[in-house]
Amino acid sequence: MSKPEIVAIAPLPGFFSKPLHEQFIVHDLHGAADADARRELIAKIASTTRGMVAFGGSQLSAEQLAKFPNLEIISVFGVGYDGMPLAACADAKVKVTNTPDVLNDEVADTAVALTMMASRQFVASQKFVESGAWLKGQYPLTTSMWGKTVGVIGLGRIGKEIADRLRAHKMNVVYFGRSKQDVPYTYYDSLVAMAGDADVLIAITPGGAGTKHLVNAEVLAALGPTGIFVNVARGSVADEAALVAAIENGTIAGAGLDVFEGEPKVPEALFNRPNVILLPHVASATLETRVAMGNLVIENLALHFAGKPVRTLVPELAGKVAG
Repeated sequence: MSKPEIVAIAPLPGFFSKPLHEQFIVHDLHGAADADARRELIAKIASTTRGMVAFGGSQLSAEQLAKFPNLEIISVFGVGYDGMPLAACADAKVKVTNTPDVLNDEVADTAVALTMMASRQFVASQKFVESGAWLKGQYPLTTSMWGKTVGVIGLGRIGKEIADRLRAHKMNVVYFGRSKQDVPYTYYDSLVAMAGDADVLIAITPGGAGTKHLVNAEVLAALGPTGIFVNVARGSVADEAALVAAIENGTIAGAGLDVFEGEPKVPEALFNRPNVILLPHVASATLETRVAMGNLVIENLALHFAGKPVRTLVPELAGKVAG
């Protein structure tokens, strides 16, 4: 029995590429030399390709989807799938899966680290030592985490892990989301109101049109001059221009950012600030977690091609495509 044919629309790391090639015939669309080469490859494989591998940041339009008339499944390497055309997938009966849960702990740990580093300015403190400035005097006092209120934007799986960790740091947890949950935290139906009561605001909500610029100038103003904003969600969740202005003007005290609107481009106005921590979208980037994500991508593909229900069909497609 021949292996199913799939197409990869994102670069495949070695630890993931090898097992993927062992189970499937993989066409590397991302590896095509230029646009003409991509068009030629698509024309060659379009009718035989049954599966697709995308990454959390991949963007696929309905028009691009239509170029693969026999596509059955898109397996996304990541929790986010806001770049996938879900309505078109539903119409074409194409399954979309993602990799939830396996990266919860890693992302939650990163959110806590960003909160701590932005509050205590540990990166700037290291530079203070390395520059020899400590020989001339003490580093300025910073801000504690304990006793402060942290507002979580999006209390999903990862949001709950973040909340558990920050409670261990003796922080008071509140949250904003689409609806109230059965959790021991105070719920806000207004993000502005929550920001006004919070010392730290952490975004861990899905990306997409529904959350674009959810954290805007009004929210940042409510967070105020002693507040810290942490983003481990999507860059689009925050109005980056408003965030840069809030940092420059002292509207907020600082920020810890793992994601940006125009990745990998980051506003230079945020560089070399003691109160701003910048990471290159690495919240889940450990070998252990990425291998687990890759394994789930492959498992979803294998289950589908074996005629079995996939493990992690995205909820928007439940009832619209066969599981």
